[in-house]
Parts: sequence; structure tokens; C-alpha cells
Amino acid sequence: MQEGRILAASHDGAYLIRLEGDVRLTLCTTIDDYFQKMFDDPEFVSVWVDLCDAEGIDSTTLGLLAKLALEVEARFGFQPAIYCCDPGINRLLKSMGFQRLFVLYEESCANPDDIDEIPVVHGSEDAVKKKVIEAHRVLMGLSEENRARFKDLMAVLEHG
Repeated sequence: MQEGRILAASHDGAYLIRLEGDVRLTLCTTIDDYFQKMFDDPEFVSVWVDLCDAEGIDSTTLGLLAKLALEVEARFGFQPAIYCCDPGINRLLKSMGFQRLFVLYEESCANPDDIDEIPVVHGSEDAVKKKVIEAHRVLMGLSEENRARFKDLMAVLEHG
């Protein structure tokens, strides 16, 4: 699998975030920091997440995406969109309850010319652990299935 990377483009407050390769918790600080910068943009009006070039997405990344959707809904009153061409990732998104958080499109989206890779932000071990815990709490809050799925992991993370 290709190492994960995050690309982004914006135009007049409309944001596109593309996840490529195998996106893991090592990118959680990069993703979370970018979301905060995006929300700080006074012109922010929309966000699309493009997963068509993603080969894998771990639960931490899924939790951060869920956090994104919940914050967009709470602050701006709409659901962001996810575009994904991979049937396996689409099944994963639905199994996590993402159809309640996002407008899901099983197709590719626009490919802007001015999309750039977001520089990787390395967080401390403690900061990354906090983001991993937060991401899994968000996922657990989506459904009883997710609560059961991540209960043991959270016990290790919170007490280990």
C-alpha cells in the first residue's frame, strides 16, 4: 500500500480534502490541524472529502472524519459530502454509520488543478494519544455497534 497523504484545495470558502494511500493515525495531527484552520476561515461554506484514492483508512482517521461532520452540522447546519469509489471503503463507512453524518457519493468528484499536499504535522506521543482517544470516543458515540467494537481498545488507551 502507498503511504498515506492528505491533499487539499479551497476556493471562495469551498474546501476539498483528498485522502490518498493508506491513511493512518500518524496523520491525525495533520488532519485535525487542517480542519481547525478550515473552520477558522470566515469564508468557509462547504467541505467535500474525496476518498477515491484512499487504499485504507484506520479507525482514528474515521473518528476524525466523524468529528468533522458533527462540527460542520453543529456550526454551519449542513452535512459535508464524501466521495468514494472503493466498494470496501464504502461498506466500512456505512458500517460506522457515516450515512447519518455525510452525504455519501459512490463516485469520483471534481479534480481541481490547484490541489496541494498538506505538510505533515508531527504531534507528540501524548498529543497523538489524546487525538486517538477523542476520535474513538466520537465513533463510539455514533452507535451501540461502534461502542462494542472499540470498547476494549479504549480501555487499553485510557488506562494503559
